Amino acid sequence: MKNLLFLLLLASFTSNAQWIDLFNGQDLNNWKISENPTSFHIENGELIVNGNRGHLFYNGYTPKNFEVHARVKTYPGANSGLYVCTAFLENDWPKQGYEIQVNNSHTDWRRTASVYGIQDTKETFVKDGEWFDLDVIVQGNHITTKINGKTIIEFTEPESVTKGSDARRIQMGTVAIQAHDPNSKVAYKQIQIREIK
Repeated sequence: MKNLLFLLLLASFTSNAQWIDLFNGQDLNNWKISENPTSFHIENGELIVNGNRGHLFYNGYTPKNFEVHARVKTYPGANSGLYVCTAFLENDWPKQGYEIQVNNSHTDWRRTASVYGIQDTKETFVKDGEWFDLDVIVQGNHITTKINGKTIIEFTEPESVTKGSDARRIQMGTVAIQAHDPNSKVAYKQIQIREIK
């Protein structure tokens, strides 16, 4: 009985953590763009990602343990990604942290919610042209990805993972959104983060 009460209190505390908006639907204040600024623009309160390779890095505080949430809509053949535990890099793909794949029909077989190249799913859970919820929970050495509340990936980082500033590992960092290529168009809105204690 005590264990059940503890779990209910813990769930209540976590669910009541304050959500912080990372994107206000009007501008890209608190974000920093690498490589190709024209790959990111705002239409009708939505962040439209479409163009040559580039990354949009959140420039504010990101806690060590957190949940990031976004409403996402892919267009046919689109590829994008949501990075966690990463750091700004002017050129190239981010070297630090992990990419959570956003892809429902691109030729790359790794589908939405994959921890890219680490723990992937081939299954498509949502269709192009439909808004869906993408949630990524980073806690300790564990990453959980969800689509519309359904858990897709549970990844536990091994203790043997390489340590270093450019390593793919869970560490203090930031969130970033990827523009993959000119043929990929993805819309984001309601991008939020909350700390998990």
